[in-house]
Amino acid sequence: MSHTDYSGDEPLLEDGYDDEADDWSYEEPRKRRLSSCLPVLAVLAVLGAGLFLGGRWAYDELSTRLASAPDFEGPGTGEVVYQVEDGSTSAQIGRDLKEAGVVASVDAFTEAARLEEDSRNIQVGYYQLQEKMKASDALDVLVDPANLVQALVTVPEGARVRQVVDSIAKNTDIRRRAVVRALADGDAIGLPAEAEGNPEGYLFPATYTVPPKMTAVELISQMVAKTKEVEASLDIETRAAALGLTPEEVLTVASILEYEANKSEDYPRVARVLYNRLDDDMALQLDSTVSYVSGRSGDVWTTSAERDSDSQYNTYRYAGLPPGPIGSPGEETIEAALKPAKGDWLFFVPDYEADTTRFSVTLAEHNRWVEKLREYCRTNEDC
Repeated sequence: MSHTDYSGDEPLLEDGYDDEADDWSYEEPRKRRLSSCLPVLAVLAVLGAGLFLGGRWAYDELSTRLASAPDFEGPGTGEVVYQVEDGSTSAQIGRDLKEAGVVASVDAFTEAARLEEDSRNIQVGYYQLQEKMKASDALDVLVDPANLVQALVTVPEGARVRQVVDSIAKNTDIRRRAVVRALADGDAIGLPAEAEGNPEGYLFPATYTVPPKMTAVELISQMVAKTKEVEASLDIETRAAALGLTPEEVLTVASILEYEANKSEDYPRVARVLYNRLDDDMALQLDSTVSYVSGRSGDVWTTSAERDSDSQYNTYRYAGLPPGPIGSPGEETIEAALKPAKGDWLFFVPDYEADTTRFSVTLAEHNRWVEKLREYCRTNEDC
């Protein structure tokens, strides 16, 4: 803040002397001195106020700059995959991380970066971070090349083991043979005893980061652990028992829902149809379980030859649920399997023309919807 100082060059009155007065007077000169000083006093008052306000502003500004920027205490929770793009500055990274909920403020991150010489050498790529991290901890992850994510593996809802194997082999440096060996070692990857060594249904749908040197066992173990985590959060054991099912059977139902329905509102209804048929000792007659064995994909139909299969997954031939899940169910279908809708339906069939699912209580009604579907599929490629 700048201001004008008094220069000292202006002439001052001495002892009240007035060149135009005949003789010196005590009273009159005093009055003149006071009136002449008033402008000076006013200027000094203004300058004083300015100095006070300017000093107050400078103090507040300095205090703000010296105060610690908002920062999380850490260590953080959850998972955030962050991509450092080519040309990113520390300020840009800070803004991205704040928006993603990783750091509390951009200033906290940029200050940490200013103090860390290696922050200039952050490599382009993906990094695994957490929400609500201390800014310096987040920076420590980014400056260490060992934390650079080699690849991402995405397991979509309904994905089957063979599809997960293909995805890992395609997107990472982990060899297919190593993945197959890991899947065969139920103890090493943490499969529950009820899975009886079969990983189908236990590779939870999510996107997984694969840092350098990660092994197949480590990656698959994460997928199994995620399934267990979701099961615990949904209290699957208690709620399954209330339905007269085991957690494994709930996963099996949920995996069927992934293939037999494609809308949130239909998942609980299809689950109710399955339970109603099980209660009536009716065969489930699901094309999805037959296709699981035959490997068929791309439509909703199966052939008579496929339905003649002697596999226990052939729900046209064998009553009850198949021996296990037919894919990896997501949290939404697991919840639907645990909380089915109320209804007396025994049949369902997709209606592609109306973009919905038709539920029926009687076989006659169901057959009418099936015929409508067949007619539609003759001239459309939706099914």
